[in-house]
Amino acid sequence: MGIVQSSIDERAFGFLKVNGRPSKPRTRGVTEIRGPYYTPMGKRYLEDILETMGAYVDILKFAGGSFALMPHRVVKELIDLCHTHHVLVSTGGFIEYVLAQGPEAVTRYLQTCKELGFDIVEISSGFITVPIDDLLRLAEKARKVGLKVKPEVGIQFGAGGATATAELEAEGTRSPEWVIFQARRYLEAGADLLMIESEGITENVRTWRTDVVVQIVNALGLEKVMFEAADPEVFAWYIKSYGPEVNLFVDHSQIVQLECLRSGIWGTKSLWGRVLTYKD
Repeated sequence: MGIVQSSIDERAFGFLKVNGRPSKPRTRGVTEIRGPYYTPMGKRYLEDILETMGAYVDILKFAGGSFALMPHRVVKELIDLCHTHHVLVSTGGFIEYVLAQGPEAVTRYLQTCKELGFDIVEISSGFITVPIDDLLRLAEKARKVGLKVKPEVGIQFGAGGATATAELEAEGTRSPEWVIFQARRYLEAGADLLMIESEGITENVRTWRTDVVVQIVNALGLEKVMFEAADPEVFAWYIKSYGPEVNLFVDHSQIVQLECLRSGIWGTKSLWGRVLTYKD
């Protein structure tokens, strides 16, 4: 199959003005979508998504280690299909599970990811406690295999897996300063992009911790940071607060709604007609 580059310029009704979007590979307004997890995703399902909205998708993330339950052939087909649409593929944070099985399992996991065609390994520790220096060594090991590294950091311990709000409240949260310290260490070590975990900030909380987002943005800027925002109210807030070129992770079912907001063609009452960009 040849390379398919769905062009934003080829959209229907191209005479209508919308907010300009840079071509891929993008460094601003990057969109990562969740792959199979809440719903199965086969080649035909993913092909529909990418044929219609592939121009706006930068990364597909397998969640919850879903690829470990799927046939090898199918995982490879999904990855290859993403690549034909210039979409990178991420493992998600499954390495937390692999770490518990020892160094040999980690080595085989990273090698298999590379062989299958994964582009990105997410380095996360939401459910486990690992020293930051160990995580940095793990990131370096992944880079030596030829994989990009996207660390995930957040304030909530025990984040992930749709844990109930009350359970997470009992776990407590880390300080934003600790998250920023970790993030800076990762960036100094060469990380291209950081994922900010939503639990404890906008997910599984009674009140959003937007103050944490402000501290992270003030300390790190926007270009190297991606926010998990798999809820329409959440990604609408990020666009309203930081503009259409904020980097966001959403569910694959939300890609059309998100891009309508980014482009300025549709939105909620508070955003309709108010999302604009300016290019000389």
